[in-house]
Amino acid sequence: MSPLNVGIVGTGIFARDRHLPSYQEFPDKFKVAAAFNRHKEKALDFAKTANIPENKVYDNLEEILKDPHVDYIDALLPAQFNADIVEKAVKAGKPVILEKPIAANLDQAREIVELAESTPLPVGVAENWLYLPCIKIAKEQIKKIGPVVAFTHNSTGPFVTQNKYLTTTWRQKPEHIGGFLSDGGVHQLALVISLLGEFGSVSALTRQVRERSGADDIVFATVQLKDAEVIGSFTYGSAFGATEKSVFLKVYGKNGTVTVDLSDKKNPVVKVKLGGSAEDNGDEQTFKVDNDESFGVNAEFLNFHEAVSKKDKSLYLGSPRTAFHHLACVDAFLKSSAKNGDHVKVEQP
Repeated sequence: MSPLNVGIVGTGIFARDRHLPSYQEFPDKFKVAAAFNRHKEKALDFAKTANIPENKVYDNLEEILKDPHVDYIDALLPAQFNADIVEKAVKAGKPVILEKPIAANLDQAREIVELAESTPLPVGVAENWLYLPCIKIAKEQIKKIGPVVAFTHNSTGPFVTQNKYLTTTWRQKPEHIGGFLSDGGVHQLALVISLLGEFGSVSALTRQVRERSGADDIVFATVQLKDAEVIGSFTYGSAFGATEKSVFLKVYGKNGTVTVDLSDKKNPVVKVKLGGSAEDNGDEQTFKVDNDESFGVNAEFLNFHEAVSKKDKSLYLGSPRTAFHHLACVDAFLKSSAKNGDHVKVEQP
């Protein structure tokens, strides 16, 4: 089978630094064949790196969508433009994968869900943390500690002053709710929710620590899961002063605990301790997780390739409905904080 021809819409930092290298790792499955940027010189610059011929470089969105040689669109746009690109791609008969978060707000996210569910074309949201190798290992271990009763999630770290993503205007003046809380927080939510299930309600406080974040950039929340009597805490933010980088999820069951520790991205581990009491307290086991330098991006692209090739949108994990829930959790954090931490239900599509 010939590789799928990918049309890149939005040729910024992540298109160059992560999407393109991932596609190039699988030349039998993908060919980056066309590029669009409303500033054509940026698209031409990207095209040189990607070996795209000049006649496949566009500054008119309609033209790349009409290109018969483009099999699907990979859209890396500010979140407020995602609903528009989905509508136009579906109308043009092109599958489309979006960068996260799914949209700038829940109204736009609902529109994307409706569009995606009205067409047989695959429409996906590129939430690469859905594909982290630790998830499969942790799921198997969580079965051993059940029933699950609680969890603690913590992803905190120091403010990085030389963050290249903070130089982008759409992040400095975010139109998407929560700014970095949704831009990065949906990753954390993908991990927790993949392992434990959807959030039903939250009580949260958020704050803006850094002016450069453009919006609230830390959240401390308590959570009740939607379909289980499981409670937990969710903490996220990298706007603090000097501190160690910490990314872990600890799941408490009646018969033990499972910890997913991603603090060292190159050496992720899953730790398991079995036993039903202080007296029945087994030795801790540590399962090393294969280091995935793409942090799930390669796997998500291969998954989208499968969905497009087989013309079966149900095969793709990052459905708009899944991504909607992650953004809805951020929305609930912000609404709860605006009410001084009052209990808020997470909205549904």
